[in-house]
Amino acid sequence: MTERPTGETAPGGVAASAIDLTKTYGKGEAEVRALDGVTVDLMTGEFTAVMGPSGSGKSTLMHCLAALDTPTSGEAVVDGTSLGRLKDKDLTTLRRERVGFVFQSFNLVPTLSAEENILLPLSLANRKPDREWFDQVVTAVGLRDRLGHRPSEMSGGQQQRVACARALVSKPSIVFADEPTGNLDSTSSAEVLGFLRRSVDEFGQTVVMVTHDPVAASYTDRVLFLADGRIVDELRSPDRDQILDKMARLQDAAAAKAAG
Repeated sequence: MTERPTGETAPGGVAASAIDLTKTYGKGEAEVRALDGVTVDLMTGEFTAVMGPSGSGKSTLMHCLAALDTPTSGEAVVDGTSLGRLKDKDLTTLRRERVGFVFQSFNLVPTLSAEENILLPLSLANRKPDREWFDQVVTAVGLRDRLGHRPSEMSGGQQQRVACARALVSKPSIVFADEPTGNLDSTSSAEVLGFLRRSVDEFGQTVVMVTHDPVAASYTDRVLFLADGRIVDELRSPDRDQILDKMARLQDAAAAKAAG
């Protein structure tokens, strides 16, 4: 096992929390309640998936916890810090230094090489990279021979592995991944998910992933299921068939509700 890079939060602690989190859009009859009083702890050193039917609130929950959106009420806590009490500048610093992001669309800078993209968060923060840690991450994602390539010279799977390395290079307290395999074929998806799994097992990283894919979710330690802005179920040590069964029941319940 590789020693935890941050040395701050011991495994078994709480990496992030939602406390009675509510998010509404619109007013009056047009009001949409995307989150409806969500309370949950996301544990340090675990790989957690967040699933649910379309419109269930899974992306909204992640965005509120990742300081990308502001809840209407309730509290979001990351690495012991309540986000609602931070000023904009401090929120920006927290996102840059303590939170890693992996997006479905890669979000790489096309004019930069893979190495430059990986190091970009550190460059923006005027921080020198830990070369030993950088080498560990690059080796783990299998990109050693692609560091000089630009995104246009790499496959989708390689680009997403660059994005994963970028998310880890600043040694964040937590990594949020929003449909990280949504644009990938099955082989590339397995490579990216395998790396995220290893980052938890070998580096002690904390990863929270929004996904609609039961295969992707089967790589995780825990699956949270949302419906109508609430957490309605969870699975530990999930397998694909268990996840499919839970999702089918949620879809059936949503269809029955829509039918009146």
